[in-house]
Amino acid sequence: MIPWLGRALQFPPVETALAEPNGLLAAGGDLVPERLLLAYRHGIFPWFAPGEPILWWSPDPRMVLIPAELHVGRSLIKNLRHKPYEVRFDSAFRTVMERCAATPRPGQDGTWIVPEMVDAYCRLHELGWAHSAECWMDGELAGGLYGVAIGRMFYGESMFALRPDASKLAFVHLVRWLEQAGFGMIDCQMATRHLARFGGRELDRADFLARLRPLVAADAAPGRWRYAAHGEPARPATTGASS
Repeated sequence: MIPWLGRALQFPPVETALAEPNGLLAAGGDLVPERLLLAYRHGIFPWFAPGEPILWWSPDPRMVLIPAELHVGRSLIKNLRHKPYEVRFDSAFRTVMERCAATPRPGQDGTWIVPEMVDAYCRLHELGWAHSAECWMDGELAGGLYGVAIGRMFYGESMFALRPDASKLAFVHLVRWLEQAGFGMIDCQMATRHLARFGGRELDRADFLARLRPLVAADAAPGRWRYAAHGEPARPATTGASS
């Protein structure tokens, strides 16, 4: 059995999460900004299918990407330099979420990005906590991703691509920008070969939380991210820039 959340803004200790299914911690509650931000600060995220109650997770191990460890393959480097595209941040957040929800994924029947999730994260975006990175080609949104930023920690949620490499181009720009802005870690939640190719690796829960705590406590005010660039992003020589 897992705890059922009431109206109080609290979660059980993440160490009590189930081993099977991996990381299931609690059910119930709501998706108000205060609860979502509390969850993320403690390494917890919501993930549930249509018709299910809200389910809260803290898997062990956890896939992460350290921005400075980003690996970009040769073919993608070529596209970063020569493919005609533009990457923007925070110019089409709701559309990115809706495209992520509508994109078919191997091994998945339907989507966990239900309408109430879209509305909840759009509210976080309005408050300056949730952000999108978008790849535009020929004036159209071709791919992108979205996530949540607290302090110097970024939590990746989902991505989509309508044209080859579109989401990857947006992702590389975002990771390079996060590195320059002093972000220490990107949460990728569950391990995939796709993220491992970019340099993602697994941390056990205790290590993940130890790294997480100082990052979410860092002084960085929420707000809209302003970014627009054509071509390969420069790799920063130093970190610590303001977001």
